[in-house]
Amino acid sequence: MNRTKAKAIVFVLGVLFGMVVRATADLWDQRTIFTFSGPVEIPGQVLDAGTYVFKLADSSSDRNIVQVFNKNENHLYGTFVTIPDYRLKPAGKTIITFDERPAGSPEAVRAWFYPGENYGHDFVYPKVRAVALAKANNQPVASMPTELAVNTTKPAKTMQEPHVVAMRQATLKAEQPTEEEIEIAQVFIAPPPNEVTQVAAKLPTTASPLPLVGLIGLLSLVGAGLLRRASAS
Repeated sequence: MNRTKAKAIVFVLGVLFGMVVRATADLWDQRTIFTFSGPVEIPGQVLDAGTYVFKLADSSSDRNIVQVFNKNENHLYGTFVTIPDYRLKPAGKTIITFDERPAGSPEAVRAWFYPGENYGHDFVYPKVRAVALAKANNQPVASMPTELAVNTTKPAKTMQEPHVVAMRQATLKAEQPTEEEIEIAQVFIAPPPNEVTQVAAKLPTTASPLPLVGLIGLLSLVGAGLLRRASAS
């Protein structure tokens, strides 16, 4: 058997397998890389210019918790509560929207949409910041109690950490430009019932390992065939 050919085949299969695993994971956690040319505000802090990774927390029961990491994903900047932001027509590319700020102040991240998804993630800001953003942009901003701002920056190995649970269970409101505080449902439109059903049905399939198992099986068959050819040569 030509060992050089065999090693090359194994290497190629390893690369393909890694690509399959990464693609499946991206669909589940919506991992997205953003590079900001200037500082940007997220709830509870300001990120310097640079590259960051946004992705959904590893939870099958709550798809509205977003985590932000550095580009190497070895430092967590924060864990954030979001509310579903519905788009009638899914975007074909990643979209991130910002709230305007006074001159000289960093723009604040408002929402993030993953390609092909009707649902984006509208960031919930501590009340004091939400009020300021609502005034500056003349539109409602989702808010949570100001005292929970510190919770966003604490380490979160699991979604059962007390500070994460406190954010998930907090009563969320909407701050108006007039400083009036109202219920979230009054300004953030809920998706149509049929869309909710479709997403609920979609999530287990997206998270299921069956498509990955099928692809691994296919790669194994291809690899076996290539190795037999290499042995015969």
